[in-house]
Amino acid sequence: MNTTTASTPQDFDFFIGHWKVSHRRLKERLLGCQDWEHFEGRCHMQPLLGGLGNVDDNTLELPSGPYRAVSLRTFDPVKRQWAIWWVDGRHPHSLEPPVIGGFEGGVGEFQCEDVLRGQPIRVRFLWTDITPVSARWQQAFSADGGATWETNWVMDFERLAGDR
Repeated sequence: MNTTTASTPQDFDFFIGHWKVSHRRLKERLLGCQDWEHFEGRCHMQPLLGGLGNVDDNTLELPSGPYRAVSLRTFDPVKRQWAIWWVDGRHPHSLEPPVIGGFEGGVGEFQCEDVLRGQPIRVRFLWTDITPVSARWQQAFSADGGATWETNWVMDFERLAGDR
């Protein structure tokens, strides 16, 4: 992971507003699963902290039933890096470790160490294909310190008509 970035507090300004989200997520992670579930969702992002942070409120329409979640992002102007936390509404008192990183060349990359089924893993978020009306977010896990990655969740964002 590149820890020296050209990130700025404006990196996520493209994401301010209301979005339709098409989700594709592996049913099992780091088990060789090839079975993807597809579902829709909505997202609304707004800035916080005078531009040094933002939050998005998500509705996820899982086949097993809907739930809500929040992404919270904060920018450190000294390190020129972002931290991103995911808060799952089904477990509102559990805060995952933040992924840390930034944008370079129009791509955002963020990583952290975490644990899955009692085993240490590396987590990576990627923001790509960013336009004024669309963007893609991907989550991948690595069980070998980042030598190989399994993408396990993809969100394709489409700005809602009339937004912005």
